[in-house]
Amino acid sequence: MRKHRLIEIDWPEFGPAEAPPPIPAAELRRRLDSARAAMAARGLGHLVVYGDREHFANLAYLTGFDPRWEEAVLVLAADGRRPLILVGNECEGYLRISPLVVEGELRAERYQPFSLVDQPMNDSRALRDILADEGIGPGAKVGCVGWKYFRDPHAIEVPAFIVDTLRDLASRDGVVNASAIFMAAADGLRASSSAHEIAMFEHLNVLASEGVRRMLLGIEEGVTDHQIVQRAQYDGTPLGAFLNAKTGPSPIPLASPSGARVARGHRFTCNICYRGSNICRAGWVAAGPADLPADARDYVDAFAGPYFSVMAEWLRRLDVGASAGELTALIAEHLPFDRYGIFLNPGHLIHLDEWLSSPFYAGSDVRLRSGMTIQIDVIPSSPVYYSTRMEDGVVLADATLRAELAARFPACHARCMARRAFMRDVLGLELPDAVLPLSNIPAIVPPFLLRPRTVLALGR
Repeated sequence: MRKHRLIEIDWPEFGPAEAPPPIPAAELRRRLDSARAAMAARGLGHLVVYGDREHFANLAYLTGFDPRWEEAVLVLAADGRRPLILVGNECEGYLRISPLVVEGELRAERYQPFSLVDQPMNDSRALRDILADEGIGPGAKVGCVGWKYFRDPHAIEVPAFIVDTLRDLASRDGVVNASAIFMAAADGLRASSSAHEIAMFEHLNVLASEGVRRMLLGIEEGVTDHQIVQRAQYDGTPLGAFLNAKTGPSPIPLASPSGARVARGHRFTCNICYRGSNICRAGWVAAGPADLPADARDYVDAFAGPYFSVMAEWLRRLDVGASAGELTALIAEHLPFDRYGIFLNPGHLIHLDEWLSSPFYAGSDVRLRSGMTIQIDVIPSSPVYYSTRMEDGVVLADATLRAELAARFPACHARCMARRAFMRDVLGLELPDAVLPLSNIPAIVPPFLLRPRTVLALGR
């Protein structure tokens, strides 16, 4: 494990990332075919895929449509009939966001109970009749897809009025939780990204990291956390989680900006999360150790620096085929809980939702796969030293996927290569060929936020 050091840099400019073209209908067809293959492997005749404003990702993955305000359900049958999507009053006009709807490959029906309370409810069929007409009846095997899966296959998180109707039509044993088809870290469909998805997620990581860069470089005493957020220049791109900046002597985790003023010696955290990206940094409002509380003045050598060194080693071992369990053990051994307080998984998969699932847990036998988009979300916490963070997105891509990315999205691939060179030549980090950094502030960790040009690196 190489020791950390502090260096002075000018933050690199990797340039903006062009948005890739909208998801084509051909890729959505491929995803539906993959879902049908997974259904066949599990003996399922139907998938009922639920979505709402927060839990939209599995539905959007298959259709390109994400519900606004309301719930929605996709019914996918194994018999080859065109899928059916059910939406409420206000989402009917938004359905054209889906290329499958535009091309006539996705049927749609208004189901008004998905609408908000007290809206018109007099012009739709009963859910039971709709599902029965899709072939769900006695003996049917139905997989419900929501946003979580459990050890008990009959534990289903989709709203009860939907699940009760399905069980009444089929049977209790015939209706199971099938969210793992899309979300399981080992083999879920969304656990491995295509070249198009990588280009999309890189675009969103650039937007998020450039916003965080502006927030970090704009920190000054006396401004409010609301003013810091304004410097991010949020442009309306859909968020995957709340946009955040918080400061104070002991800010509340996950709290939104409250008007607190930045002051020397206070703690500070900020993040921006667009779909497929979450960039976060944490540190002290300080120009150096003298600005910290007396018991935290060894912050770099005792806390932030060792964290950086261990994360550098974690990145060095991150590779296609690597053991997620061994990467988890690395963090547990070298960043022990009693000092670093790392409670959640040391890294996880990210997709349209900020937390898809995680292969990183104690005893994991998952081997990392090409296409995995990984959030470097290893969160230390200390009552004395507060925190530090190297929270960026990376993707694992084998030689075949890298070649496809370079051919189809050459500018995206070139930026990833430039970030790798910066991390190697300036910060001293070693990355396997398969690791493609997506953030425009890749592994840049300034411990003292009033002196942002001073960042952590590895010793020569």
